[in-house]
Amino acid sequence: MLFALALGNLTLCAALFFFDYGNKKPVSLSTWMVARQCQAAAWMLLFLRAIGIVPDLLSIPLGYCVLFAGVALEAGALWEAAGRAHWRRYLFPIMGAAVAVFFACFFIDEAGLRVVASSLVLGLFYLGVAAALACDWAQASMLRRFLAIASVPLALTIAARGVLVLAMPEGWGWISSTMVQMLSSGAYYVLMLFGGFGFLLLGRERLQAELARLAVQDPVTEVPNRRGFFNALTPWLALARRPGLPTGLIHVDLDHFKRVNDSYGHPAGDTVLRAVVETVGKQLRDSDLLGRLVGVEFAILLPRTSLDDSVMVAERIRAAIEATPVKSARALINLTVSLGVTTIRPDDSTTSLFKRADEALRMAKSAGRNRVVQAAPPEPLEAPEP
Repeated sequence: MLFALALGNLTLCAALFFFDYGNKKPVSLSTWMVARQCQAAAWMLLFLRAIGIVPDLLSIPLGYCVLFAGVALEAGALWEAAGRAHWRRYLFPIMGAAVAVFFACFFIDEAGLRVVASSLVLGLFYLGVAAALACDWAQASMLRRFLAIASVPLALTIAARGVLVLAMPEGWGWISSTMVQMLSSGAYYVLMLFGGFGFLLLGRERLQAELARLAVQDPVTEVPNRRGFFNALTPWLALARRPGLPTGLIHVDLDHFKRVNDSYGHPAGDTVLRAVVETVGKQLRDSDLLGRLVGVEFAILLPRTSLDDSVMVAERIRAAIEATPVKSARALINLTVSLGVTTIRPDDSTTSLFKRADEALRMAKSAGRNRVVQAAPPEPLEAPEP
């Protein structure tokens, strides 16, 4: 079992060494690789001690100390992946206390208390792994929840060996010390598999979630892109066919934005876009949605908002942008915007809706920019002849 644990961790280390070779790896993955290397070295050292190659006085203290470090770093890698970088400040004090307790037990009673100390320390460290997996439980994926729940009984099985050795050295009823040792060894092996494949699957899960987010979010302004905005717009087009308050749409375009890029560079242009998004967001409700369609064109969805109220919101946005110069690295940039306003009509499609809003926007541009223009009202239906 010791050799299997050493070989399994070495295999994971070898596979990860060539994964994404030549590129800088995330801190969590680098920490996890170091953790696996420590665990592989520790189990190999204990295996060499078991077959009589390395003496106990060297293999046991060094092997368990390296094993403590490996499991602690594994928990730290998972805390890092969960966005809790403060784990580093607690690692060395906890490691120092664990090593001090183990050495004290080793020199007092080499056989008995050593097993108690190592089992309890490793069990607590594996519970730290489970706690890291359970972090942000409400937003956690089902895979993360499964790994957290499955790790708890395995960690308790490892810790139970130390408790039983201390309380009942001869076992309890049909539970013998040999059975407890076998269960503990099996728990180490299963935790190695869970830790290895689980971490890799969680990394793939995070990557897929990030790709899905980037597919519907603009990377510069972090608001929905064209696809994300249209996805959110679809149900409101369907609701427009039912009676009730209308839904407003504002088409926004920054005036003379090309001069910003030409004069101050694209980094300043990105700063301006982010500042505009921040300014617009302050004028909207939580239920409103701002999206970047293309270039410097934005769209704003105003659920349950009449045309007059939508025009009022658009005018408020125009005034706020005009009154809020953007401070870049090279200059203070004054901005203005043109806005076209309309509401979703029962017979609208995405094409007809944005065609109407775009026509209002072009009228605002033609009239001198820095203004709000509402779309023309629908033509009244002709009465049928008698």
